[in-house]
Amino acid sequence: MSPEPALHRLSDVPKAELHVHIEGTLEPELMFAIARRNKVSLAFQSVEQVRQAYQFHNLQSFLDIYYEGARVLLFEQDFFDMTATYLEKAHSQGVRHAEIFFDPQTHTDRKIPFDVVFNGIQAALLWARQKFGMSCALIMCFLRHLSQESALKTLKQALPFKEYIAGVGLDSSELGHPPEKFQKVFARARSEGFLTVAHAGEEGPPSYIWQALDLLKVSRIDHGVRCIEDPHLVARLAEERIPLTVCPLSNIKLKVFSSLSEHPLKKLLDSGLCVTVNSDDPAYFGGYVSDNLQAVEAALALSHHDVLKLALNSFEASFIEAEEKARLSAHALEYVESADLVKDTEN
Repeated sequence: MSPEPALHRLSDVPKAELHVHIEGTLEPELMFAIARRNKVSLAFQSVEQVRQAYQFHNLQSFLDIYYEGARVLLFEQDFFDMTATYLEKAHSQGVRHAEIFFDPQTHTDRKIPFDVVFNGIQAALLWARQKFGMSCALIMCFLRHLSQESALKTLKQALPFKEYIAGVGLDSSELGHPPEKFQKVFARARSEGFLTVAHAGEEGPPSYIWQALDLLKVSRIDHGVRCIEDPHLVARLAEERIPLTVCPLSNIKLKVFSSLSEHPLKKLLDSGLCVTVNSDDPAYFGGYVSDNLQAVEAALALSHHDVLKLALNSFEASFIEAEEKARLSAHALEYVESADLVKDTEN
């Protein structure tokens, strides 16, 4: 008798992940292992104590712990281990292409050379391509709570590596640091051939999304969920197919919305926006990309068609070539049409 066919989760559909901070994938177990290896003392005494601290009331309360964890990262091997661990997990959840944020200022401000950060991460991307056939791209983010002069210095440090960095972005504390603060550095980055993205409309108002589009001239908006407050902005995003890299579990953990049932993802999808689902900082927010998909699928009663659309949107919104987008999209369609597929909400 032939064995029963395996059942596959709908949330594991082939997809791209476009919004993940590599430093935010540092699980407490690996954080402590690297801390021991590098003889770094942490503010926490155990893995359990770290996890207990993951009760955030806003973005800044998360960032305080995020930057504490990043202190253990000192050498190329540390950045390799962190990145490879994420890539292995992402691949197991159907990620076939990842566009990964990294924050060099978090490390260069600690006197860690830019090339140490870059080389460790890049080595892991090459490892994932060889091991999984997984494609990756790097997006270098500027920390918006720092000055534009600091961002310009970081951009200059990145120029020798620019053929390996697809774009630049803007992250960290949003409130009080509007996109307009960084017009000069984004213009310089575009002149050097970098693509541009920016976090906007998470804690910040819809006006920050307008600024990111009109002043920074970004290709896509990271988060962007507060666009729902501005019908004219929603219409523009839909008409121009400006992608939103939405991170549902992050939005709940950081109190952007009180529950997933109140999340606007389904409304945005039904309004014709190019919405994607991503994990943001999965080690801190309780789920990788398929976990996010599974959670919204249940909370918002997403259909197979909705989940397929999110996967197809992720490839459309990516920075890969059109031929590769078509190939990966075909794989996603084949997966969802499989007779062996079960809907997560039915489990």
